[in-house]
Amino acid sequence: MMEKQFKITATEGLHARPCTLLVQAVTPFSSDVQLTFNGRSVNMKSIMGVMSLGIPSGSTITIASEGEDAENLLAKVSTVIKAEGIGVECLS
Repeated sequence: MMEKQFKITATEGLHARPCTLLVQAVTPFSSDVQLTFNGRSVNMKSIMGVMSLGIPSGSTITIASEGEDAENLLAKVSTVIKAEGIGVECLS
């Protein structure tokens, strides 16, 4: 299991457009991927699941992936979050 944390910096938080971008980014991968916010985890390949969390700006989320392409999946998520101005990676 690999995981990364991100701080959401988009002023609108994770609304429909960024949620769609993130779900589209992870769907082609075979690894399982979970997004966790406020103690609730959802399948990140589910647009309804991700949107149901209602993640506001300033929040910290954790994305965890397990499987053969987990590392590449998390790298793709990092790229999309940074490139689209959704947030920044939290360095441990």
